[in-house]
Parts: sequence; structure tokens; C-alpha cells
Amino acid sequence: MQDQPRGTDPVDRLDPVVLHHVVNTLGWPDLRPLQKAAVGPLMDGEDAILLAPTAGGKTEAAAFPLLSAMRENRWTGISVLYLAPLKALLNNLVHRVDSYAQWLGRRAALWHGDTGESVRRRIRTESPDFLLTTPESLEAMLISVKTDHARMLGGVRAVVVDEVHAFAGDDRGWHLLAVLERLERLTGRRIQRVGLS
Repeated sequence: MQDQPRGTDPVDRLDPVVLHHVVNTLGWPDLRPLQKAAVGPLMDGEDAILLAPTAGGKTEAAAFPLLSAMRENRWTGISVLYLAPLKALLNNLVHRVDSYAQWLGRRAALWHGDTGESVRRRIRTESPDFLLTTPESLEAMLISVKTDHARMLGGVRAVVVDEVHAFAGDDRGWHLLAVLERLERLTGRRIQRVGLS
């Protein structure tokens, strides 16, 4: 990341704290091409589909620019939803995403069918910045009488859909679109959509 003059490398747009941790905590000498290519569009609020093989760094390609945008634009509360088709995938991701969020004094949390009521209560009262969930759990939040929908989800700015191909061409895909439309009506703004495949 140090070879090019400042301003020419897309990673220079990332928050300096994120860059510091990429190099010093993760020990990465540089970002992968997909991760670099994602920085500008995601920080500019564009919708995108990020394609890479398994273990190709898609989560980081989405997380690093969105965390940087979160800090740059002073987003508060749950501002990024990370949706996946399987609870097991979310269980594997939450600690990694939370560690990235903590670099900036932010937090990620997990909410799905196996999440206990005490954890849900904490999420309702102490909103994380990243919420990892399934489309079905997101719908349950949107209709729950226990949830102040506007307070909890009204600040969502971006939605990352992992394994987006798993939703294509079946009823879960239509369900996901309907839930995202309902979420946009709640927030009163267009929500950035990022698909990972």
C-alpha cells in the first residue's frame, strides 16, 4: 500500500485506522484486486455485486469500505445489515466482522432464530453498528411488537447480502426483495445494496 503516491490508490479512501489495522493487525501488505475495486463504489453509496471464489475476501471487500463510510458520514445505530441465507454462515462471520468494527470503536452483533431473548433485548437497547441476520429474522424484527422498528432499524444505510446467488430464482429471493422494500419504507431513504457471491 505504500508504493503509490497518496491519492492514486483506491485504498487511500479507507479510514486511516482501518488501513492501519489491515497492515498491522492482519499483516496484509496490500488488499486483493476485488477489495481495492470495491472501495470507491461502496464508499460512494453505489449498489454492487462482488464476485470472488470462496475465501476470496468478499466480506472484507464490503466491510472495510462500509466501516470507513460509517465513520466518515457519522452513521449511528444499526447502519449496516449483513444478511445471509444460513445461520451457520452468520455464526462463523460475526466474530470477524465484530473485530473489524472494534477497530473504529464500533460493534457487530448477531440475531437469528437461535439468538436468546437476553441478547435480543440488548440489541434493542444498545444498538450495534453492524447487525448480522437472516432475511427471515429481519422480517420478524419488522413485525415484532417488542421492537421499536423506527428506533432500531431507521438508521440502516446499507445491506450486504452474502451468498446472494442462494436467493436467486426462488421464493427466498422474492421474500428478500419484499423485506428490503419494507425496510426502505421504514427508513424513508434508498438503502445501498451489496451482494456477495
